[in-house]
Amino acid sequence: MSERTPKKSGLGIGSLMIYTLVLCAIGFVAYKYIKNKPLSSSSKGDYTVAVPKEMQVKYVPKDFEYTIDDEETIITLTNPRRYRRQFNELVYDFNMSMLNHVAGRMDVPDSLMSKVAIEYEKHHEYLKDLYYQDYLAIKDTSANVYEDWYETGSTTAVDALNEVASKYTCFLVNHVISTLVKNDKGVIYGNGRQVDDPCLIATTEALRPMMQRLAERASIDDFAKAKGLLEEKVEKVIAELATMEVRDKKGLSKQLQTKIMGYSVSSTEVEVSAISILKVGYKLNKFFDLSVNKQNRTVSITLPEPEILSHEVYPKVDKLDVGWMRELSSDDLNKNFNLLRGEFRREALDSDIMDKSKTQVEELMNLVLGPLVASLGSNYKLRVQYQKEPSSIPDSAVRQRNLDS
Repeated sequence: MSERTPKKSGLGIGSLMIYTLVLCAIGFVAYKYIKNKPLSSSSKGDYTVAVPKEMQVKYVPKDFEYTIDDEETIITLTNPRRYRRQFNELVYDFNMSMLNHVAGRMDVPDSLMSKVAIEYEKHHEYLKDLYYQDYLAIKDTSANVYEDWYETGSTTAVDALNEVASKYTCFLVNHVISTLVKNDKGVIYGNGRQVDDPCLIATTEALRPMMQRLAERASIDDFAKAKGLLEEKVEKVIAELATMEVRDKKGLSKQLQTKIMGYSVSSTEVEVSAISILKVGYKLNKFFDLSVNKQNRTVSITLPEPEILSHEVYPKVDKLDVGWMRELSSDDLNKNFNLLRGEFRREALDSDIMDKSKTQVEELMNLVLGPLVASLGSNYKLRVQYQKEPSSIPDSAVRQRNLDS
């Protein structure tokens, strides 16, 4: 009789060990998840650490209160040198409106809202200068008459302000709001869902609407100015001293396509060239002063900074191949002409033409006024200097001072 093999029952030792390890791993993961579960979350992602309730910001709805006068703002932007004080006020009013809006959206208590202006005052003195200098670097204020003709003067000014304000908005908001709201080393925690950070609120709910509103006003003003240039004849007596002339030639080629359902069915080719004659010098009606210093035995002539006095552009259409489904509008040609004009001016301003102009005017002044200076005495020297900012002295006072000298 053969010996019967006993039947195995239950789980083997190996299988039991595997099941035990799996259960331990699941338990460990569950423990870590429960331990690190956040108290609150936002649309930007769940927090990985517990956030104290007093550090959580509850965002509330609020409309942006825009109190800046559009017409005065456009006038200031198109003449920033003349309206420097108004430019500083514009920077202050907008930044305060923006900061109050962000603080209101973050439900800052009324007791702290009064501190918004106090905190901003700490930054306004240097920010207004940064805004002004950056704005002048972007906006070619001597090209106003040309931009008015192409209906882009006020629009270009608004675009320049938008570029400058976008540069400093987040910096300002983060520095001011962080002093009003409790934060964790600069990190502000939002309570609720679909919560934006303060910087995004400032740019999308304050900066963007203001610029859109100004852009609409600018387009109206640009049209009126361009029309005015055709309707009225303006005669001005301007004392100008031209010292440099730059002649250049450029060309531009552009292809305009008409597409149907994503496929090009017709194209128009435009080739435009232009000759540019640009003169750089000094507008002596802005400022001119001649003074004598007997102690230093120096005759000083003060002139305004050199600028573009005139810029003549003569465009010519070299090629015009209009497609069978493409209508060529006047805007297509005007944009190309204005693009060439802008490139001529940009290259001139980026070059050393202003420094060359100063060298030329110093040589010219020594040539013209040298005999007059020599008549004062052999030790007298002529010095040419430049006024950095437009004079705030009335023209009558300037003329009287010149006569007294």
